[in-house]
Amino acid sequence: MVRETKFYDLLEVSPNASESDLKKAYRKKALRLHPDKGGDPELFKEVTHAYEILSDAEKRSIYDTRGEAGLNEAGGMGGMDAQDLFSQLFGGGGGFGGGGFFGGGGPSRQGPRRTKDLMHRINVTLEDLYKGKTTKLALTRNVLCGKCKGKGGKEGAVKTCHSCNGRGIKMTIRQMGPMIQQMQTTCDECSGQGETINAKDRCNQCKGKKVVSDKKVLEVHIDKGMKGGQTITFRGEADQSPGQETGDVIIVIEEKPHDRFKRQENDLVFEQEIDLLTALAGGEFSIRHLDERVLMVKLDPGEVIKHGDLKVIHGQGMPSQRHHEPGDLYVKLGVSFPDTIPLGSIPLLERALPSRKPMEQHDGNVLVEEVHLYDVDNTRREMRDDPMDEDEAEPRVHCANQ
Repeated sequence: MVRETKFYDLLEVSPNASESDLKKAYRKKALRLHPDKGGDPELFKEVTHAYEILSDAEKRSIYDTRGEAGLNEAGGMGGMDAQDLFSQLFGGGGGFGGGGFFGGGGPSRQGPRRTKDLMHRINVTLEDLYKGKTTKLALTRNVLCGKCKGKGGKEGAVKTCHSCNGRGIKMTIRQMGPMIQQMQTTCDECSGQGETINAKDRCNQCKGKKVVSDKKVLEVHIDKGMKGGQTITFRGEADQSPGQETGDVIIVIEEKPHDRFKRQENDLVFEQEIDLLTALAGGEFSIRHLDERVLMVKLDPGEVIKHGDLKVIHGQGMPSQRHHEPGDLYVKLGVSFPDTIPLGSIPLLERALPSRKPMEQHDGNVLVEEVHLYDVDNTRREMRDDPMDEDEAEPRVHCANQ
């Protein structure tokens, strides 16, 4: 005697419906309720779950005699994903017009699954990115056991877990008053593997895990002109797993900051400080490049260099990655002034430099006072630089009458 009829009611069939009747009823309701057709997603899942239970003779027998509680006790409430079951009956990826299960264009479930990509970051100097470099990376990964060929044991030893039907998870139902909560848990029979194997039949090399640890050394070629954030991909070098496509090892370039050069795409920026005499009368300075070459820079006499001037040396920047065409090297010049000048040199400066700008003249009715400027001590300077002190009434420069 059938104790519960909920699953039959969902499919709109009688409890004595044949297997053919169940399949026809499910096809009809599933096509109407499918979310990609505007149906109710939750109701579609319930109908699919009802058909999965009733289409299995063993589960149907338990349900007919003991209801959902009996299925739960027998560990039979889990099952195939609604989209997977729909795909088996109707073909394709479970959607209409190439879309996903819920019409969002989700990924197709067809084809083998893929193991996760392994990502490694390597720190690279600007010199290495300028000249190019080949480095070695040692990694540890899982590979299929060579003794059992990734089967975990001798031929026929591995069995699909009957408790979870190979899914590795179970659906359990908990009733809290009038509320019924459905929960997904890891199958305790197979520890989420979906398969079981007797201890005596396990491979003595991989202990039934199907994979063993393996060390491999990859040669990473860093091409000239590469940038931080770029990646180098080794196809199919990640962890292996039975029945899955092997993922990739992805190397991410991390560019180290440099103490002398700053990089801007394919250009370099270099800061150079020169003395006042060189800025006014010309001279030379050197730049040690990233490949240890020394660039001798000459400043022509008569060209006055101002503090903060930006100059360029063409073709001395970073090489481009594709054709290795060099960018430019920009040189930002700073002028260092002397702390003092001998008084005897002042007449020479007056002859060499342009004349002083004449002082503004005032008529005789204006009171003129002569004052001196003094160095500001560091404590007072910090106070004056603090924006919170902008409203203070004290003057920013101390003056003294003479």
